[in-house]
Amino acid sequence: MAVETVDGRALGCAARLVVTNPRAVRLAEIAVAGVLREIDDACSRFRPDSELSLLNASPERDVALSPTLAVALGVALRAARLSDGAVDPTVGSAVISAGYDRDFALVAADGGALTLAARPVPGWHTIAFDPGRRTARLPAGVRVDLGATAKALAADLAADAALRAAGGGVLVSLGGDVALRGEAPAGGWRIQVGEDSTAPIAAGAEAVRAAAGGVATSSTTVRRWRRGGATLHHLIDPRTGLPADSTWRTVTAAAATCVDANIAATAAIVMGAAAPRWLAAAGVPARLVDRAGRVTRVAGWPEAGADR
Repeated sequence: MAVETVDGRALGCAARLVVTNPRAVRLAEIAVAGVLREIDDACSRFRPDSELSLLNASPERDVALSPTLAVALGVALRAARLSDGAVDPTVGSAVISAGYDRDFALVAADGGALTLAARPVPGWHTIAFDPGRRTARLPAGVRVDLGATAKALAADLAADAALRAAGGGVLVSLGGDVALRGEAPAGGWRIQVGEDSTAPIAAGAEAVRAAAGGVATSSTTVRRWRRGGATLHHLIDPRTGLPADSTWRTVTAAAATCVDANIAATAAIVMGAAAPRWLAAAGVPARLVDRAGRVTRVAGWPEAGADR
């Protein structure tokens, strides 16, 4: 089965669209671009004109949400429920305090020391969200960050849109979040597993095959920076409000949607040593890499080379 690939950048990360109907690739590309534009307009925390920025700037009052932001906020709150708070959208102020206060491409790799105090984030229960009325109310001092789930949601929605536009089979990858739709190539989509989603496809690299759903990777090794000699990263532990001090440096998970795979991978980083049991109990296939590079596979994640 022939495929057509389009590479680019979106939402601050590497983006890839693959379709099995090459004649319709332009239609798929237009559909994906429209979805990503809507997600950026709604959910960016780096744009002062985004809906999310306006919500964060309007505490203690009901704010009307667009359908896109309402879906994204609902997904983030569902992630918090499923992960028992390990993935929490109220980490916004903690992420900024740790130095991730602008698009990652503009974050200085090294800098002066920061004073960080361990304190729990406000918690997802503090958000009053009415999905029927499409309104949200934030208490004073609460800043929402949808970065943990909005990119995966974008991958899912973009893949759905591309499938409607092009038919056949579709793969959308956004910085480690991969959504698969439609008719997969023979043997399934081969997805390279690694810590850096920008790494070139390599014949000998470990990969996994999947026909549908989503595969997502969360890692502390790529979006990281140094302040005062200390290494910091973007995955915040809501229990401390600090970058997660995890057993795992990278977790990849597979699920029925990219969002659910992302929830599992991100929560596993935050949960640390408890993650394998939690993933196994949930039946989520996952590959966990510890700080020394040792690999743990749970819930049927295939051994290296099994995709050949």
